[in-house]
Amino acid sequence: MKFVLIFGPQAVGKMTVGQELAKLTELKLFHNHMTIDLVNHFFDYSTKEGKRLVSLFREEIFEEVSKSNLDGLIFTFVWAFDLQSDWEYVEKISRIFEAKGGIVYYVELEAEFENRMERNKTANRLEHKPSKRNIERSEADLIETLKNHRLNSIEGEIQKENYIKINNNQLSAAETATIIKEKFQL
Repeated sequence: MKFVLIFGPQAVGKMTVGQELAKLTELKLFHNHMTIDLVNHFFDYSTKEGKRLVSLFREEIFEEVSKSNLDGLIFTFVWAFDLQSDWEYVEKISRIFEAKGGIVYYVELEAEFENRMERNKTANRLEHKPSKRNIERSEADLIETLKNHRLNSIEGEIQKENYIKINNNQLSAAETATIIKEKFQL
């Protein structure tokens, strides 16, 4: 079982790279908005109820996939490196797969803010993430998060054997996915 965790700031291309990686491998894509947008029909993700339900659905999916005959899972996540709770969450979900003999691959994406602001409006993003269709709100969220959190690691901060950091500023999603596939021999 392979668990590929693709993380980085909003609109860096996590889902799109995950889509391309899924095409190149037998891995299934589970992008973070699959649960966020489901729960948003009932509770805003910013609420206690919304966060609890998103977490519950994700953990149940991770548990079932980790026990399954699937080759693996690609999951996307915005990791705030300044929040201990995010570090703990990454460890928790990694342990779900590692406890069953799975291998976790950590893929960090980074791109310039201006590039992310452009990617925030792409048709693919808006098609797959209904909560991002309010562009004004989505852009304000990107700006606010940038002010309040550190969404990329500093050199040497992540001490994982299966880790790669890719600046995909000038790379297509397909090129980035190929780099990941080749690096980890997926």
